[in-house]
Formats: sequence, structure tokens, C-alpha cells
Amino acid sequence: MEIWLGFLFLFLGALCGGSFGLPSKFVKKGTPWEVLWGPFFFFVTILLPVVLGPVIVDGFYGVYGTVKTAELIPVLIFGFLWGLGSMTLGLSFAFIGLSLAYALNYGAQIIFGSMMPMAVFHAKDIPTSHGAVILAGVAVCLIGVVVAARAAMLKEASLKKEEAPADAAKKPRMLIGVIIGVLSGVLCACYNMALEYAGPVGDVAKEPFRNPDYAQAWAKTCLILWGGVLSACGYCAYKLTRNKTWGHLLKPGIGHTLSLALAMAVLHDAAIFFLGLAFPKLGDLAAPVGYPAFMSFAIIIGNFHGFRTGEWKGASRRSVRWILSAIVVLILGVVVLAQGKAMSDRAKKPKVAVESAADTQKGKGDK
Repeated sequence: MEIWLGFLFLFLGALCGGSFGLPSKFVKKGTPWEVLWGPFFFFVTILLPVVLGPVIVDGFYGVYGTVKTAELIPVLIFGFLWGLGSMTLGLSFAFIGLSLAYALNYGAQIIFGSMMPMAVFHAKDIPTSHGAVILAGVAVCLIGVVVAARAAMLKEASLKKEEAPADAAKKPRMLIGVIIGVLSGVLCACYNMALEYAGPVGDVAKEPFRNPDYAQAWAKTCLILWGGVLSACGYCAYKLTRNKTWGHLLKPGIGHTLSLALAMAVLHDAAIFFLGLAFPKLGDLAAPVGYPAFMSFAIIIGNFHGFRTGEWKGASRRSVRWILSAIVVLILGVVVLAQGKAMSDRAKKPKVAVESAADTQKGKGDK
């Protein structure tokens, strides 16, 4: 039951994560990138954690004061790298759209977000049968991402046939967007490593501060988000300064842009909050199993929004067939991952039972 509750939290997180970029499509034309994404990152990394932290977590700041500094540093470092990834994901939306950006970013995250924690924290599980099934599930999810990326490429090709020849100059822009999309995925995957290293924060939030699971998850989430303040907000401040666009934040109509940024921030933080809530439910191997499942769900939802907002309007039937096939493969990948996690749990239970029986027999012998 705990496993399926964990997967439910993953789906809810993906529902938010696959939707957080959607409000950006409704920003007024001509709004500089940094005018939207600067407030977004401020809300994500500073405002929401500071405002909601003390409300959700008992002894919020005391938790971080209790954890050893050496245990906080890795979380902040990987949070910094995650901030770089989130910032570049925002750039890729502007270059190549939601569908392809999500596919490339989440594809890279599936590989690095699952393999890095498994190699560092769960290497002993790799040569086991359940480890093989989990790796197979990751591979199936990756195939789904490749199929989704192929669908997006076919969509772009079919739409460009209707454009004027002069638009061919946009090809370098597409190439740059693809590179940014992959790089953003590698960096965003550092969030999973940060979550693994944030275990002591959750432990302290539980005891001695007696916080429930959701508060423990939020305590870990906030620390990771603070790690991304310098990288994400710093870059946006640089862009606002370089492009001399600070004044846009005082222009009429900025309330609409800020509302969109806040909506994006709430969805974004809700996504990673649910991810943190899911991990304890998944137990051992939560990172290599939960992260690719989370990403697969998010790709499906991101493409659903792509359909809803007209990104696939006029696309060829072939590209639509490819994206529908990708969704099927991604769902299959999640099923394989769930099976691998179930096998892992079953492999551990008999061992516990045997040890208990041996201890009981030993106790009888001592008498």
C-alpha cells in the first residue's frame, strides 16, 4: 500500500511539474524573459520557503540549526546546480517550446537523476535481479523520451513546411535550444542528489521536533531551494541589469506578469514537495525508482498541455502517432519500475523473516 501511495504522490507532483511552465505561454507578447522568470525564481527559492516554512514546519529554523553544517553543505551545493538547471530550462521553453523542452530536459534527468543516486547510495542493488528490472525500467522510460523527442522533431518539420523560406534562419535557434534542453536536464537531476543528502534534515525535523511526514518533506525542500537562490535568481538579476529591464517591473500591467510568475512558482514548489513526500513511501531505492517515474508522468502531462495550447496544431499525423506511442512507452516504463521496486521489497522481507526465526531458535537454545 505504501508503494502505491508513493506513486500517487509522484503523479500529483508530476501533475504540478508538468504544468508549471504552462502560465508562461500567457505572458504578454514582448515581455522580456527575465521579467517573468526573475520574479518566478524569487517566489520559488525565497518567498514561498520563507513564508510557508514556519507555518508548515514546527521549529523551522531550529531544524537547520540542529543539523551539522557538514551535512547541510552537500544539499546546498546540489541545490545550486539544480538552480542552474531550472534557469536553463526556462530558457529552453523560449527556444523550442514546452513539448520538446520537457522531453529533452526530463530525458537527461531520467538518466542522471536515477543513475547518480543508485551508483552513489545503492551500488549493491545494481547486480541483483530487482536492480536489473529497475535499470530496465529506466531504459524503457528513456526510450519513451527518445520517441517523444522524435515526435517533437517531426512536428517541427511538418510545421516548417508551411513557413516561408526566410524562416529557415531559425534552425540555429533550434539547435541552441536542444543543447540548452539537454544541459538543463543534467543540472536539474542534481535535485535528486540533493534530496538524498537532505536525509538528516528530515530526521531532525521528525525527532526531536516531532513533525509529520509532509512537514519533514517541506523542510528538506526549502533547504534545496535555498541552494538555488544564487544560481537562479543571480542569473536573472544579471539579465535584468544587462538588458536594462528592471524598469519593466514598474510598468502598467506588471501585475499580470507577477500573477503568472506566482502561479508557476506554486506549481513548481508543489511538484518537488510531492516528490519529497513520495520518497519515504517508496523506501529503499526511492531515488532510482521514483525519479524516472516522476519524470515520465511529467512528460506525459507536459505534452498534454502542448496539445491543449495549440503547439501540435497543424502537425502531421505521423508526429501525433509518435507522441501517442511515446506516452504508451512511458507508462510501460513506470509499470516496470513499480515491478522492480516490488521485487526489491519482496527480496528484503524473507531475509528479515529468516533472521527473526534464527534469533527465536537461538533464544530457545539458550534456555
